Amino acid sequence: MNEALDPASDGQDEQNQAKSGPADRATAGPFDEAEANAVRPYVNLGGVKILPREGLQLRLEVEENTQRVVAVGLDYAGSTLQLQPFAAPRSTGLWHEIRHQIADQISQQGGTTKLTVGPFGPELFAEIPAATPGQANAKRLARFIGVDGPRWFLRGVIAGEAVVNPEAAAKVEDLFRSIVVVRGNTPMPPRDLIPLAVPQSSSGPVGSGPIDA
Repeated sequence: MNEALDPASDGQDEQNQAKSGPADRATAGPFDEAEANAVRPYVNLGGVKILPREGLQLRLEVEENTQRVVAVGLDYAGSTLQLQPFAAPRSTGLWHEIRHQIADQISQQGGTTKLTVGPFGPELFAEIPAATPGQANAKRLARFIGVDGPRWFLRGVIAGEAVVNPEAAAKVEDLFRSIVVVRGNTPMPPRDLIPLAVPQSSSGPVGSGPIDA
């Protein structure tokens, strides 16, 4: 898994630089740290904070060579939601261009994508080749969603029931809305992964396996 998104191509047009996200993002999420309710019992993972809820399990995806956390995985409502927060410019967005990069990468893998519009704006519905024993031409379905915030970009990948079941989709979308991105004040190049961290419990660090949130 890449720690940083691919570099921007030259000649971005005005549309590709526009921010993408729901009109009510600042009040309904995903939230910037400055917009979040400070008294809510968030699980602090460094670059993101997760609001606990019944049935939610949290997994940390760790890069083998460096042992750094490179993504947060959430299991909820028969679905998975992978989260990655990235640094972004203050006045321009990343999602319009990143969608094209994701579509190109999936096409190179032999998969297909379709541009749709969901509650967060434009998103990609993807059919990705899956190596499934005994099943030729197996496909994995996924939704790629993204929101441009103030100085950050939050990417989500949804798989499982929330791709095909509207009830599960609504639950996972509400979960994505509740995420808080902690950009911090450290200077970072756009498209660099905002550092993620193992949450601390009262008895020490929590491991990288499933965590009941």
